[in-house]
Amino acid sequence: MPTIFNGSEKSAVKPEHGKLMAPLASFAYMPGGVRFETQEPEDVVELFLRQHPIVNVPWLILAAVLVALPTSVIPLIFRHIHIPVDIPLGYITVGLVFWYLATFGFILTNFIHWFFNIYIVTNERIVDIDFYYLLYKHFSQAELSKIQDISFTASGVLSTVFNYGDVTIQTASELPTLDFEKVPYPEKVVETIRGLTEKIRK
Repeated sequence: MPTIFNGSEKSAVKPEHGKLMAPLASFAYMPGGVRFETQEPEDVVELFLRQHPIVNVPWLILAAVLVALPTSVIPLIFRHIHIPVDIPLGYITVGLVFWYLATFGFILTNFIHWFFNIYIVTNERIVDIDFYYLLYKHFSQAELSKIQDISFTASGVLSTVFNYGDVTIQTASELPTLDFEKVPYPEKVVETIRGLTEKIRK
């Protein structure tokens, strides 16, 4: 079963709850038609988060270099280095195939790690879904009624310019701390969770 998916007509999330979320969205307030794997019937998604897209820039640059390396950089190096033995064309072809397969695996792994590491805030609880490998993911959650403190940290030029940061949630549950890392609009996340927490307590 997928971690997240569009809800059906029987979904706990009503269509009027909000607009449908874009597939690559990193911040969605009251998204409509979104459900997750461990969702309870009474859970209504209030906030859906991923890490800010800017965190993908370093590995995207590296991926571009890896794609361009065999066809541009390596031939340029061989022009200035004399190799006494001719390399058969078949060896070069096999080497290129393995190189691009490894590069594709690198891109896919990094994209999946970003896409499936999600943070969800419902009207009842907070859910942290960590996707480590292709076949391993970890679910952490805390009831809103057990939240003791919530804060956010935004440090550095990039986090200031692109408005993202780390949200730390301290709870009285078995998992004492939940961390939302590098999420967009951290102040809005804190404000939303505090509002929901106060509503639960009242």
